[in-house]
Amino acid sequence: MDFRRTIVLSYILLAISFSVAQQLPSSSPHQYPGQPSIGLSPEWQSYFEVTDPLPNITFPLGRSFAGNIPVQREGHPDNTLFFWAVEKTQGSLTSPAGPAGSTPAPWGIWLNGGPGSSSLAGLLFENGPIRIGSDYGASPNEYSWDRVADYIWVDQPVGTGFSTADADGYVADEDQMGQDFMGFLGNLVKVFPNLAGRPLYLSGESYAGTYIPYIMKAYFGMANAPVKIAKIAIGDGSLTSEQVFELLPAIKVIETFPQIIGYDIEVHKYFEEQTRLCGYDINLTYPQNGIIPTIPLQLPIGRDIGWYEMQAEQRRSRARTFKSLFTAKVVALNGLTKRDRETARRNWKRDLSGRANGTIDPWYGCLLFDEFMDYAINYTFPWSLAGQDSETWPFDYYDVPDATNPQPAMDASIWLNDNRTRTALHAPTDKDWTMSFQFPFGAKGFADPSVEPMAFMTELATNASKQGIHIVLYSGNNDALISHFGTELAIQNTTFGGIQGFTKKPSTPWQDDSGNFAGIIHQERNWTYVLFENAGHLVPASRPEAALTFVRDFFFGNKQTGLVQPDGNVVGGQDPKLAVDILPGRPEIYYGAGATQSTYVYPEATRAEWSSQTQSRVASNVNAALDKSISDCTVLLSAIFALNVVLAL
Repeated sequence: MDFRRTIVLSYILLAISFSVAQQLPSSSPHQYPGQPSIGLSPEWQSYFEVTDPLPNITFPLGRSFAGNIPVQREGHPDNTLFFWAVEKTQGSLTSPAGPAGSTPAPWGIWLNGGPGSSSLAGLLFENGPIRIGSDYGASPNEYSWDRVADYIWVDQPVGTGFSTADADGYVADEDQMGQDFMGFLGNLVKVFPNLAGRPLYLSGESYAGTYIPYIMKAYFGMANAPVKIAKIAIGDGSLTSEQVFELLPAIKVIETFPQIIGYDIEVHKYFEEQTRLCGYDINLTYPQNGIIPTIPLQLPIGRDIGWYEMQAEQRRSRARTFKSLFTAKVVALNGLTKRDRETARRNWKRDLSGRANGTIDPWYGCLLFDEFMDYAINYTFPWSLAGQDSETWPFDYYDVPDATNPQPAMDASIWLNDNRTRTALHAPTDKDWTMSFQFPFGAKGFADPSVEPMAFMTELATNASKQGIHIVLYSGNNDALISHFGTELAIQNTTFGGIQGFTKKPSTPWQDDSGNFAGIIHQERNWTYVLFENAGHLVPASRPEAALTFVRDFFFGNKQTGLVQPDGNVVGGQDPKLAVDILPGRPEIYYGAGATQSTYVYPEATRAEWSSQTQSRVASNVNAALDKSISDCTVLLSAIFALNVVLAL
C-alpha cells in the first residue's frame, strides 16, 4: 500500500502555500439543511445520520453517522474533528443505556497516523465497511471492524482530512492534541449519550503510536473524563524515537528478508559489524535486565545531510521520496547492464573492508536503514529494476516483499471529494479531502516538538494498571519502517505490574478463523503483544482476516492464548522455533508495474547456503558469549578465592 506519493505531493503543495501566504489555510464545518439550532444533544443524531446515497455503493451498509464536532478549544470555534461512526447493529449507537446491572457493549475508535493522515484512509483501505479499489470502484469489506463493535473513524488532529482548523488553530504539540481529543469526546457523548457509560477501545496505527499515549496522558489528567477507556491498541506505532524504531532494527529487517542483500553472507557480515559499531546490537532479556540506555546517533561525516537531522526531529512517518538521497554516490549506476551492475556489486563488496575496517562507514554513518535500501535498489533484483529516474521510491518499507513499481493506485480523494459523498457525510465544503499532509504544528513549522512517548511509558503503564486499562501492541512482520523489534524494545524498556518488560519471550503461535498461521502472541500483566506473519505496516490491509480475528478475540475479547499463568506456564504453549529475534519472511518477492505481475524466489541452493551459514554464525556467537561468561565467572571466582586467602591471613 502506497501513501508515499500522495503524501509527498500534498506536502509540496502545502509548503508552497505556506511560503506564499505566510499562513496556513482556515477551514470550517459546513451548515447543511436541518442542522439543529440548539447546542449538541441527541437531537443532532438525525442531522449526522448518513441518509443520502453514496456514489458507487451498490451493497447494503449499516446505519452510520458523520460530520464535524468541535473540540471545545477556547477562541477557536471552527476547530473541529470529523468523524464517521458505523453501527454494529441497528440502533446500537442511539439506543438508551441498558438497565442497571447490565453489561454495557464496548465501542471502538480508529486513528491513522502521519502526523496529518486521515483516518478515512483507514476506513476505506483497511478496516472499514467500504473498500475503494485501484480502479476507484467501491466494494464491501467482509472483515470490517464494525462487525465486532460500533466503530468510529476520526480525522485528527484538527485540520487533518475533513477536520477543520483556524489558520492559527493547529495544535502546537501533542499535549494540545490530547486536550483537543478529550474535548471532542466530551461533545461526542452529548450527541450519543450511551457512549459515556460504555467501555471505549481506542485503536490506531503508525503515528497514532504517538497520538494515543498523549491522549491517555490527557485522560489520566482529568478528574471526570467524558468516556471510560478500557483498552488501547497500537499497531506498528511510533512509540520510540526514529532511531529506535527505524535505524536500530535494520539488521533484524535484513535477517528477516535476506533477499534485500541477495542472501550475501559478506554483505551481512558488513551490516553486522556496522550494527555493533553503532551500538545497535541490543539484546533483549526476559525479564529485561536494567534500562536500555539511549544510543547517540552518529550521522555521516562524508556528506551534508542536515535534512536528516530535521526529519529525525520531526519523528514522523518516512513517507517521502528518497530519490536525491544517494544520487551523488550511485548516479553512475543508472542504466547499467546486468553484467555491469554485478561488477559494481562485487566492487562494492571488495571495498567493504576499506570502508568499514572496524570503524563506522563515513558515508552512511549509522543510517543503516537508508543504507540497506540503497544497496537493494542498486544491486539486488528485483528492486534494481527501477532506475534513478523512477517516479516513485522502488523500495516499499511499509511492506518489504512488495517490489511492484509503481504500485496500484490507492486514492480515495475522487470518491470523497465528490459532492454527493461530501453532502451525504456532512463534510466541509471549503476544503478538499487529502489522504495526508505534513502537519504544521502551531503554524510555525512542521516539526513535532513533543518528546516521544517512550519517555513516559512506565508512568502511563502505572496509571493504566491502576485503572485496569489493558495495553495491546501489534506489529506487521513485513514492516521495515517501524520494525517489530523496536516495539519489543519499547515493551522491554517499560515497567508494568512491578516488573520491567515481559518475563518470557513471545513465542506462542495463533491462527486466524481459517486455521492459517497468523503469527505470535504473548500476554502478561494486562499487556498483549502480537506479531502478524506476512503483514506490512498496514496490518488490516495486509491480513484482513487475521486482523479481524485479532480484534474480536484479543482486543475486544479475552481469549487467553499466549497468556502467562501464575505457575509460569503459557496458554497455548511456547514454540522454540518462534522464540527467536526474527520471524523469517516468506521467500517470494513480488514485482512488476501496477498490480502484481510476477514473483521472484532465489534458488533453493542459495537459500540453503544462507540458512547454513547464518545458523553456524549464530551458534558461534552463542558459544563465544558462553565462553566469555565462563571466563568472567572464572575471573570472579579467582578474585573471591584470592580475597578469602588475604582475609585468612
